[in-house]
Amino acid sequence: MQLKEIMTHKVEVISPDASLQEAAQRMRASNIGALPVCDGNRIVGILTERDLIARGIAEGRDPKTIRVHEVMTPELIVCFEDQESAQALRLMQERQIRHLAVLSRDHRLVGIISLRDVAEPGQEGGLAGGAIRWPI
Repeated sequence: MQLKEIMTHKVEVISPDASLQEAAQRMRASNIGALPVCDGNRIVGILTERDLIARGIAEGRDPKTIRVHEVMTPELIVCFEDQESAQALRLMQERQIRHLAVLSRDHRLVGIISLRDVAEPGQEGGLAGGAIRWPI
């Protein structure tokens, strides 16, 4: 199955200059664990729940004043919409990540995929089961 068939097409993104508080509120409102960070039309990183906690809150930083670009993960790992889901799972397993930005072949952000999107419920022994320790 190609990623374009299972990815989330309507991607919530955030500016690198947004506050951590705004990012956390948007993540809560949309019930998501990661936000691609875009500077205009260019994707520059990803902000995950772990980034919020480990690089922001745990360090005692003020979420109202700290900016997304200060705590985001700038090393963006991506896949393409025409790739097979098994390829995305392997990449998630190799890199120990739960979210991948999905790009078109002309490098536009067209979606996001999470481990839950590609994991088969109750299939801990399969490829998804080995990607990240269960439960997720």
